Amino acid sequence: MNYPITIAGTLVLLALLAHTFVGVREALSTRPSALSEARDASVIERNWVQSLCAFQLITVDLFVLSVLLLALGATEWLPARREIALVASVVFSLWGVAWLIQLVALRRGAKDYLLLGQWAVWFVCAALLAWGAQSL
Repeated sequence: MNYPITIAGTLVLLALLAHTFVGVREALSTRPSALSEARDASVIERNWVQSLCAFQLITVDLFVLSVLLLALGATEWLPARREIALVASVVFSLWGVAWLIQLVALRRGAKDYLLLGQWAVWFVCAALLAWGAQSL
């Protein structure tokens, strides 16, 4: 068993559960109010639906990655295990960088870097995967 990769897979599985049960509730709470004019309200509503649908694409990513990483860390039946771990490490690094860039671009305060700290989880997963890949 490759413990760093299994831990990364477990973290992604926990992220999936948080995303599914907490994130969906938070995303639904952003539904636009009916206070806008009818014409503007339809555009705002459509944009909200689009953002909610895009949010759910992450659910698929987290599910696939958690299954892949748990299989990678706990079994030996996947080919090119080292390469898969390294590619996943790059993906998580890019997620972390993208998250931080968005926080900077939106000029969020220091408190939001802590409260919206998913970037740290992605960097931890990237490091665990890079570490685990060394022993494959």
